Amino acid sequence: MTFTVTAAVLLAAVLHSAWNALAKSIPDRLASSTMIAIAYFVSGVVGAAVFGLPLQQSWPFVLASAGLQTCYLILLTTSYKHGDFSQVYPLARGLAVLLVTAVATTFLAEKLSPWQLTGVAVVAGSLLSLALTGKGAARTGPTNRKGTLFAVLTGASIAAYTLVDGTGVRVSGDPMAYISWLFLLQGLLIPLVCWRLAADRRSFAKRVARYWKPGFAGGLVSMLAYGIVVWAQSLAPLALVSALRETSVLLAGLIGALFFNERFSRVRLALTVTAVAGIAAIQLG
Repeated sequence: MTFTVTAAVLLAAVLHSAWNALAKSIPDRLASSTMIAIAYFVSGVVGAAVFGLPLQQSWPFVLASAGLQTCYLILLTTSYKHGDFSQVYPLARGLAVLLVTAVATTFLAEKLSPWQLTGVAVVAGSLLSLALTGKGAARTGPTNRKGTLFAVLTGASIAAYTLVDGTGVRVSGDPMAYISWLFLLQGLLIPLVCWRLAADRRSFAKRVARYWKPGFAGGLVSMLAYGIVVWAQSLAPLALVSALRETSVLLAGLIGALFFNERFSRVRLALTVTAVAGIAAIQLG
C-alpha cells in the first residue's frame, strides 16, 4: 500500500469526522440526511456529465451499493434512536473492519502480510474497545440491547457496501464515473426514504430548508471523503482501506474535545495511540 494511498485514506477519515460533526450540529437527522443526499445528487449529476457511464459490468454493483447505503442510513438512525453515540458509532465501524477483512481475505483472495493483519486487528480492536468504554456501555436494559443490535446490523451494512464498491469500482473502467453514478442514485433514494420515515411529511420540506447550509456542506465533505475511499479501493486491498478509513472514529473524539467541549479521556487517548501503532504496522507491511 503506497504512501500516497495511505495519506489519501487518512485524509478521508479526517473528512468523515468533519461531516459527522456537521451532521451532529443539525438536530433533525432526517432533514440532515436529506440535505446531504441533495448534495450527493447535484454533484453526481455534474460528475456523470463529465465522466460519462462506467462499464456495463459495474452497474449491478452501483445499484446494489446505492440500495445498501440507503439501508445503512435507516439502520444508523435507528441505532442512534435506541443507543448512545459513544457506543453505536465505534461498534458499527469496528465491526465493519473485521467483516471486510474476513470476507476479502477468504473469498476475494486478498493477501495481507502478518504485519498488515496485525495492524488491521489492532485498529479494529481499538474501535470496538471504544464501544465498551463509552457511556452507553454502562447502561443495560431493552433499549440498550436494541441499540447494540442495530449497531451490529449497521456494521454489517457498512461491510456489505464496502465490499460491493471495492469489487465494482475495479470493473468500472473509470472510478470517477462509478463514484458519480453511485452518488447520483443515492441522491435520489435517500430523500424518498427520509420523507417516508418523517413523522410530519407536510412540514418536511420546510425542515430540510432550515438546515440547508450545514447539510449541503456536510454532503459535499461526505461525498469527497467516500469518493477518496472508493478510489483507494481500486488500488489497494479492501481490508487495509477499511481499517484506515474507520480511524475516523478516533478522530471524531478529537473533534468532540476541540469543538464540542467533550471529555477526551485517558482511555480514549490510549486507544488512539494504539490505533496509530496499528496504522504504522499496516504501512510497514
